[in-house]
Amino acid sequence: MRYPEGGGLTAERRAFREGIRLQAGERFAAGEKTAVVAKELRVSVRSVERWRRAWREGGMEALRSAGPANAPTVTDAQFTVLEEELGKGLSTHGFADERWTLARVQTLIRRRLRVSLSVATVWRLLKRHGWSWQAPARRALERDEHAVELWKKEVWPQVKASRRHPGPGSSSRTKPDSR
Repeated sequence: MRYPEGGGLTAERRAFREGIRLQAGERFAAGEKTAVVAKELRVSVRSVERWRRAWREGGMEALRSAGPANAPTVTDAQFTVLEEELGKGLSTHGFADERWTLARVQTLIRRRLRVSLSVATVWRLLKRHGWSWQAPARRALERDEHAVELWKKEVWPQVKASRRHPGPGSSSRTKPDSR
């Protein structure tokens, strides 16, 4: 089961699963058959086969947990530095306007933290730390209300107009106007 905030299993769940694998390892050493181990531990036969192969190659140590599958690539200390940099604004980092985008945050992380992340990972990182996308609180000072109203009255109806031709039509491709 995956958890949306942290990704992967909890430490307790990882320990529980490791315990089941170690029980299976003890049964392998006792010579029990795969189907019996699967039935008694209530797991799939394929999982038991995979565990048996690992047990043969590496012993009981191969059945131990390898730790969390998805360790964060940016530590809490690094994220604190990132928050400070975001607070300084875009102009201090060489961007022309004051609009943060995921690509710009990605660039900042690469420059400042020396960590290369995808845009999707940047989004998950920000979301995990309580950041969200923002909409402007007020309208731009440059906005021309008269031009907006004119556009709504003259241009929008043409853009919005349906592309269908009025009147009866046909679903046939070979006879477009048959009735």
